[in-house]
Amino acid sequence: MAQYDVIIIGSGPGGYVAAIRCAQLGLKTACVEGRDTLGGTCLNVGCIPSKALLHATHMLHEAEHNFASMGLKGKSPSVDWKQMLTYKDDVIGQNTKGIEFLFKKNKIDWLKGWGSIPEAGKVKVGDDVHEAKNIIVASGSEASSLPGIEIDEKVVVTSTGALELGKIPKKMVVIGAGVIGLELGSVYSRLGTEVHVVEFLDTITPGMDGEVQKTFQKLLQKQGLTFTMGAAVQGVEATKSKAKVTYKLRKDDSEHSMDADVVLVATGRRPYTDGLGLDALGIEMSQRGQIKTNDHWQTNVKGIYAIGDCIDGPMLAHKAEDEGMACAEVIAGKHGHVNYGVIPGVIYTHPEVANVGQTEEQLKDAGRTYKVGKFSFMGNGRAKANFAADGFVKILADKDTDRILGAHIIGPMAGDLIHEICVAMEFGASAEDLALTCHAHPTYSEAVREAALACGDGAIHM
Repeated sequence: MAQYDVIIIGSGPGGYVAAIRCAQLGLKTACVEGRDTLGGTCLNVGCIPSKALLHATHMLHEAEHNFASMGLKGKSPSVDWKQMLTYKDDVIGQNTKGIEFLFKKNKIDWLKGWGSIPEAGKVKVGDDVHEAKNIIVASGSEASSLPGIEIDEKVVVTSTGALELGKIPKKMVVIGAGVIGLELGSVYSRLGTEVHVVEFLDTITPGMDGEVQKTFQKLLQKQGLTFTMGAAVQGVEATKSKAKVTYKLRKDDSEHSMDADVVLVATGRRPYTDGLGLDALGIEMSQRGQIKTNDHWQTNVKGIYAIGDCIDGPMLAHKAEDEGMACAEVIAGKHGHVNYGVIPGVIYTHPEVANVGQTEEQLKDAGRTYKVGKFSFMGNGRAKANFAADGFVKILADKDTDRILGAHIIGPMAGDLIHEICVAMEFGASAEDLALTCHAHPTYSEAVREAALACGDGAIHM
């Protein structure tokens, strides 16, 4: 029976980061993973492979639509789908092998197999039982579906199946207009697939800034995606090569249907805790199937912690990473902290969409007085030169103190630009602080400064 200071169950972004931080803090650490590769959903069938396909198809879009305007003449590239998938798999391999290297470097034991917790202080992997002073559950999440829809990962797929389709479909129906559905819908739309999105709500990307939602949907429609909003999916009938989606419009209860070669069910994710034995341990769970924890990521059972997608909060890899590092600090007797008010969200379509902090809708509901500084990428020289002038930067600041309360960006490199504002918010900066900071020209980041200026006397280039 091996003995450890910490055993982490799950090697996704939360789990592997927690393991590395524990090892750095001098704790004897092991990580349980049943997959053949480390990295969890994110590296194997989520964030990383989807970004590879988004990048490849964006390059195709540039070649088809913008190269000629720049004087780059020649035949448009043809798509070798098999090679594109190979490229995607190579990217996965590089990243998962990188985690394996980091485990060896930090002397972390990889316990290969699926783990369970027979009792506090013990983790069972296969036939072996290991002792641990502390256990961190980082078991992640799995794709959720709708009642009565059977997933086969061939015709009716989740994000996992959508990343490895045997061929590019002629028509795809995406159920759900959230991040996953729109990212993968964009991939196939660029590849020539007719993509139709069916969403239960009246707006896409639930919870995001309302102005961003409207602008984003218009830009996606311009790119060829079509939308049916306010539609409740009733069922999916699938054969070996086709599927029929039936839905009711909420406004009049009328029933409709549409055919597709592939149906992508992108209706969110749910915590994955199957087989861990949490019920027998008496670990408290929420009604949504999340593990309940306190402010130090401890469960109600001493010595057992939980982080990432299996607990409350946004299901984001970087949120799990922050919790992994903070939880490791707590176990090592230090002070672990996560600022949940400054966790960015990003959608990696083109243009990208990014946000941090509060939306206008949330500020209005809270009765908070605020001001808006907004700047369009149409006024940004770099964006115009790069055929990327769609979108804007919006900064929300307290009306009295000028402290930045939130930011919403739709435009080029939004996922990178948002972090300037994250750092500013972490230090409690005002919009004026950003406005007075020199930004290099010509860069996309100048749009952030201009939005900050717009919170005061006004932007310069608009």
